[in-house]
Amino acid sequence: MKYLIVGLGNPGEKYENTRHNVGFKVLEALIHDTENRFEIEKLGRIARYKYRGRTLILLQPSTYMNLSGKAVKYWMTKEKIPLDRVLVITDDLALPFGKLRLKGKGSDAGHNGLKDIISVLNTNQYARLKFGVGNAFAKGRQVDYVLGEWDKEELDQLSERLGIASEFIKSFVTIGLEKTMSSWNNK
Repeated sequence: MKYLIVGLGNPGEKYENTRHNVGFKVLEALIHDTENRFEIEKLGRIARYKYRGRTLILLQPSTYMNLSGKAVKYWMTKEKIPLDRVLVITDDLALPFGKLRLKGKGSDAGHNGLKDIISVLNTNQYARLKFGVGNAFAKGRQVDYVLGEWDKEELDQLSERLGIASEFIKSFVTIGLEKTMSSWNNK
């Protein structure tokens, strides 16, 4: 059974350690202790990861955040992965730093990556794991905040939270969306 796990972010060194790239960081944490590596392929960097008899296609789109839908659609089609086996990982300003929330559907909540995926797939009925980045920014400074780098306090906790996000993914592919939400959403 195959799954498409998409970590949203922007390509390039300039964005590597920004809050907006936490989706990329979660996927990197998931395979950190394995021999799997990301390779440049069409519309993104891809790693293939086997977990409990499942094949996870890990995608870091190279299309930039606002055009993520093109890469998601391409890899769903190429790998013949149905929508119910797609999980998108994204930053979320509405959640406190490090808070994780899995949802089975929903609006884009003002997130341009999610907005493009909804537009390209013509549905909002796909799972998303939201990683809280907090909202410690002055009015009108949202873009600067998400494109800013983690502060020291966040960095001290980031590794642990990325590990928990990895457990969400493993749970999603083994016991499914509903049971994972029940088991993990309050951790």
